[in-house]
Amino acid sequence: MATYNGERFLAEQLSSILSQVSDIDEIVIVDDASCDRTISIVNGFRDQRVRLFLQERNQGVVKTFESALREAVGEIIFLADQDDVWRADKVSNVMALFSTHPDVSLVVSDYATIDAGGNTVRESRFKSERFYPGVLRTLLRNQYRGCAMAFRRSILSYCLPFPTDIPMHDMWIGIISQFAGEVALINEPLVNYRRHDRNESPATHAPLLQMLRWRWALVKNLALFLARTRLQKS
Repeated sequence: MATYNGERFLAEQLSSILSQVSDIDEIVIVDDASCDRTISIVNGFRDQRVRLFLQERNQGVVKTFESALREAVGEIIFLADQDDVWRADKVSNVMALFSTHPDVSLVVSDYATIDAGGNTVRESRFKSERFYPGVLRTLLRNQYRGCAMAFRRSILSYCLPFPTDIPMHDMWIGIISQFAGEVALINEPLVNYRRHDRNESPATHAPLLQMLRWRWALVKNLALFLARTRLQKS
């Protein structure tokens, strides 16, 4: 989890995660130089499963998630946002799929959308927007929402370090996962994804020029990745 000035919803999110993970699990939180009560809220849980790391200066969400991934030690890694709510069966459903499908390297679940007050705005993403895992479709429009993703640790060797000019970490992980294993879907909402006035991911499209720059960055970095992979195999 990457946090930044998340005091408004963080306690509810951490409670929803801690209630369903085991004593040997960890929650890695990297805080991106928050200036509100985020740190005190995390420390207030007094839970040994929570590992908090502080960045002295703000580095942005992509770099902060990279730092969190580098600190993680588990075999199965879940991405979590600071303002959502995990449903009570999220971890058990995802772990069951990984257990029964050893060839699957990344799992994407459906999710519901809620507003700042916790009211349901959309019951299911997959019912209104079909999920397409392919690279081309993701380059055109991001198919991967980090809060609904979990993956095997092995993917990190392909994804990290994140290129500095990619639009979002989840989009890059989703694209690279196509070359690192298989993607599986859980057609059941396992997260309440919260939309509010301070989301890191915008509710509307960026300006066209910015979108073109981001797509060019993704294509360029994907080409470099494939070239490196080919060299390593040769």
